[in-house]
This record gives sequence, C-alpha cells and structure tokens, in this order.
Amino acid sequence: WDFSLATVVSSTANATVSDTLGVIEFDPSNTILATGGIARKIRIYTLNSLLRPQEETVHFQGEHQSIAFLDHTNACDNCIFTPAKLSSLRWKPGTGGRILGSGDYDGVVMEYDVETKVPIFERDEHGGRRVWSVDYSHSDPFLGASASDDGTMQMWDPRCGEGGGSVAKVQPTKSRSSVCCVEFNPFGDALIAAGCADQKAYAYDVRKMVEPVHIFDGHTKTITYVRFLNAQTLVSAGTDGCLKLWNIVDSRLLRTYKGHVNSRSFVGLSVWRHGGLLGCGSENNQVFVYDTRWGEPIWVHGFDPMGRDSSGHHHAFVSSVCWRQVNGDQCTLVAGGSNGVLHVFVGKRKSDSE
Repeated sequence: WDFSLATVVSSTANATVSDTLGVIEFDPSNTILATGGIARKIRIYTLNSLLRPQEETVHFQGEHQSIAFLDHTNACDNCIFTPAKLSSLRWKPGTGGRILGSGDYDGVVMEYDVETKVPIFERDEHGGRRVWSVDYSHSDPFLGASASDDGTMQMWDPRCGEGGGSVAKVQPTKSRSSVCCVEFNPFGDALIAAGCADQKAYAYDVRKMVEPVHIFDGHTKTITYVRFLNAQTLVSAGTDGCLKLWNIVDSRLLRTYKGHVNSRSFVGLSVWRHGGLLGCGSENNQVFVYDTRWGEPIWVHGFDPMGRDSSGHHHAFVSSVCWRQVNGDQCTLVAGGSNGVLHVFVGKRKSDSE
C-alpha cells in the first residue's frame, strides 16, 4: 500500500479550550463523516469537500505533493452544539444518515436529527457516569447499547416505555470496572462485545444477556476499543500498547500488533474490513496502519509538522481514526488529533510489479 496525506483541516483561530477529536464516524453511505470531542460540538463534513482539488501545494524534499489546507469553519457543512463533551458517535442504521447517536461525559445518550440539529431522544441511565461508547444493532436498528464508567453495559430501545426503556443490563466484573467500549456484531450473529478496564473483553448473546459466551483475556491493561473484523474475528486495543486479533469461536488469540505508543489515552481504532487493514493513533502523535497478516505496522505517519500544536503543548497525540468502508484498491483513512486537527489520508494498493 502507498499512503499519502491529502487534506489537513485545522482552526485558524487560537482556541481557548481543548478541541481533542475523540471520535470520527463515516455515515452508512461512506460519503459523510461526523467528528466529536471535547469542544462540545458535532461537526459534519462531506468527503468530497475534504478531498476537492486545492491550488495550495507544498514540497517535500523535492517531491511535489499536493495537500489541501482547510479551516474547520469553512470545511464543515453542519455543526451541532451539544450540552457536554462527547466520547462517542454512531450513525443509526436504517435512517438514511439522518440520525446520529452520541455518548457524553455526563453519562447521557442522545440521538440528533442531523438535518434539524435538534435532539430527538435522550437517555440517562448511567447515574451521571461517563458514557465511553455507543453502538446500534444492524439487525434491529432501534436497539442501542452504551458502555459506561459505572461498570455496566446497557441495551435500550426507544420503543420501550417512556424515555426508551432498558432491555438488558450487564455488569461484566464484580468490581464494577469501567466498560470502555461496545460494538454489535455487524455480520448477522447475535453477539455484542464489550471491553473493560479489567483487561478483558466480553461477548454476550443479545438474546440472553446473563453470562458472557466468550471472554478474551490477553491484554495487560485497560481495553479501550473492540471492533469486529469479520464474522470470525474480533480486534481489541488496549493501553498496553497492543492491538490483538481474536478468534471469536474459541476466544483464541491469533495475533498481536505492536509499534504504536499507548499507555494512558484513547487513541482510536478502526478496521477496514474490505482491505484487512487496521488503523490506530499513538501517543507520540503518529498514525499507524497494520495489515492483519503481520504484527508490525506497514505504514506510519506523524502529525508534525503539519499538525503542530499551536498552543505550545508538547504532548499532542492522535486521538481518533476511521476508515471509509468501501471495496476496491483505494482507501481513505481519517485521523483526528488532541489539538483538534483533522488529517485525511488516501491509500492505493501497490501493483505486483512495485
């Protein structure tokens, strides 16, 4: 694979508050993306506007490379202001990219109508403890799930009772360790996976949420992300600086990926299911891409100097990543930083002769 930086989106004005981009999500059509984070706003972009040809170019060591430099204010097509800092976003399946779900630092799950910019659903069942992650079932898009610092993963349905009743609630650990991530299996199996601060990931059958049907034990620190790669495998990320690939059927560890730096922060994890690639951030302000077949990264790119932290902070890191889920020999990876800068990378598969 050959990757190149296509676009950098930043703020020209010096922000007085942190604008860490904690989450990036493509909509089901893979033409629109949403970002959220510390700044209490959801920004909506069209991919075409981010990748449109630009006259401004830069030169790297004599090699001509065109990079678009955009400002968030001009590049953003829509902006929704939120009452709290955001930790998670997910587009609701079956709504034509109109409904966007969020989880926030105040423990509230909300759904927004992107066209009207107003919340249409609100749920506060985590006792004010931070919601780290939200997701929706692909077989029943009304069914949502949230993972929280209160040590629980909850499934809920807006159709059930006033305010959208809880249809299931599990506490994976007796010590009520934080549940940091949740994802439904998008490949038809009735599984939902959650990763916890107790260093384990758990998979439950959504039809009988009593005991986990699979436990994935191999990380040595908090699990921050879980992502289904396909119907047979699951990828987890932890603050032990590792990504791990698991066989879902027997909970067996298949491969460990190392190279990025991650000891304390959420740095993002995304899987490109069509291409077998993993993307993650790093606390040394770099983006890493792994091929699922090998444990070492196949590509690394630093945000500096393009993403210098203008506030003077020396601890900037890549805080979110997202692949565009399309098939073919070209790919798009979007990454966000703790300084609020958004980078868009494009990749092209090398020919056999290269």
